[in-house]
Amino acid sequence: MSQKVLLTSKEIHIILHRLACQLLENHLDFSNTVLIGIQPRGIFLAERLAKILKEEYKVKDIDLGFLDITFYRDDFRRGEKTLEANTTKIDFLVDDKNVVFVDDVLYTGRSIRAALTAIQSFGRPSDIELLTLIDRRFSRHLPIQPNYKGRQVDAINEEKVKVMWEENDGKDIVYLVNK
Repeated sequence: MSQKVLLTSKEIHIILHRLACQLLENHLDFSNTVLIGIQPRGIFLAERLAKILKEEYKVKDIDLGFLDITFYRDDFRRGEKTLEANTTKIDFLVDDKNVVFVDDVLYTGRSIRAALTAIQSFGRPSDIELLTLIDRRFSRHLPIQPNYKGRQVDAINEEKVKVMWEENDGKDIVYLVNK
């Protein structure tokens, strides 16, 4: 198994600030916009973006939530590996809000399809957008595209994109791993 560095810590830092600026351009004050990190790995990206928006761009009152999609996945109970649910934390209404789903890697689009179904339990958003750090653009099974993307990666199916976060893995780095 070999791995190649796709993004260093410094490159991730730059991309996060660019993504935060793009969000600001489209949503200005965030009074009608919520960020929802898709469990498990999208929460680290969502928390980082919310922190940048609050601390560096002085955006007040950003609603940040975490959405577990385990029981909405189309592969739930299909494999031998038991899926473990994560915590959903959405303590605000999404009715008539602009929802920005945040996830680390967009691969087949199936996780986002599950998130679209799961969010309906919390209301009816007026608009839903997708922000992803890595877009594996040639691997889609569903017609889902990100509105905001950090970097596009043309990885073949045997390759895996591995995103590591300081909060969870001890460092910020993105690898392309050959299985």
